[in-house]
Amino acid sequence: MKVRLITAVILLSSIMAFGNCRLPSTRAQDNTGMSMNGQPERNKADNTKIQVALLLDTSSSMDGLIEQAKSRLWNIINTITTLKYQGKEPVVEIALYEYGNDGLSKQSNYIRQVTPLITDLDLLSEKLFALRTNGGSEYCGAVINEALKKLSWGKEKADMKLMYIAGNEPFNQGGISYKESVAEALNNEVYVNTIFCGNRLEGIQTFWKDGADKGGGKYFNIDSDQRIRFIETPYDAQIEACDIRINNTYIGYGKQGRLKKENQVLQDNNAKSIHKGNYTERAVSKSKSAYKNQSWDLVDLAKEDKAALDQIKEEELPAELKGKTKAEVKAIVAEKAKERETIQKEITELSVKRQQYIDTQAKATPGADDLGEAINKSIREVAVKKGYAIQ
Repeated sequence: MKVRLITAVILLSSIMAFGNCRLPSTRAQDNTGMSMNGQPERNKADNTKIQVALLLDTSSSMDGLIEQAKSRLWNIINTITTLKYQGKEPVVEIALYEYGNDGLSKQSNYIRQVTPLITDLDLLSEKLFALRTNGGSEYCGAVINEALKKLSWGKEKADMKLMYIAGNEPFNQGGISYKESVAEALNNEVYVNTIFCGNRLEGIQTFWKDGADKGGGKYFNIDSDQRIRFIETPYDAQIEACDIRINNTYIGYGKQGRLKKENQVLQDNNAKSIHKGNYTERAVSKSKSAYKNQSWDLVDLAKEDKAALDQIKEEELPAELKGKTKAEVKAIVAEKAKERETIQKEITELSVKRQQYIDTQAKATPGADDLGEAINKSIREVAVKKGYAIQ
């Protein structure tokens, strides 16, 4: 009986200890938007993911491709955020790889993971704008294989998992077979889309179309040196004014808070350096649920975790909130949240009118596909097949 009693006490103590354990909050992240265990953060209320891996050739001839990627990042994000699955907005995660750059090691097959699959869109923009071209040996099979093996792809049946590989050298270069790489990707329901930077027939002859066909994706060809055409609208200035206001609703916290808030403005300026239209696209993205920054912004953190403001430590707060009571902090955060929601609604209404204006103008003077158009077309096509609604 004594042994049983001791065992029961130990068991009860273990249960009580387990019951008192707290799961890590959404603040337990690094500056990539990843949780501390290396997995992408996922909101349990969301039932599916849209995951996109961009594999970009950064050899010396690909400056135009990188410029197109910079010019179309926010446009692609805005296309993705028009999709819903069973009435819910999916989690959006994007990864970035560069390949074919002589500045990378031969041992790595001249491949570098720039970011894993992340929700931190400002970080993605920062890393994209930092890319530089240099020389090159372009191994398409190898980079597809690397992205398939190293990224944390979703397991749910409804998850949309897409790779986009862009370049201009033969698709069959390198020691890893592209046929095996794309077949394995397709077996894991990761669809490989290929974008050849050059003549359509040349892309077919150099196996880019075959790569897409065998990978269950689409083949596109683009002129990577073509400058992106932006259509200015009567609504751009109003959206810009909203964007300036929305930045003032962010309250940085923790070690990264101030730096991340500064980076937000820096990425605004990066977008603007391409074209005012690109900056407007970014401002529209910032009104969407995919643009979330709970790892450094108190407003998004409180939205993600209702108990977070009760748990946050004094030293994690920004200077303007230090010394305030929990109730005062909550009131300020709630006020900023309400203000942000109002501005986001304004941007949404303006963006609908803006897009209608752009669609009308584009029909009158249609242009050739660019990187963004190629990606957007295939995203919509896959979405329909997977049962997503396009709004």
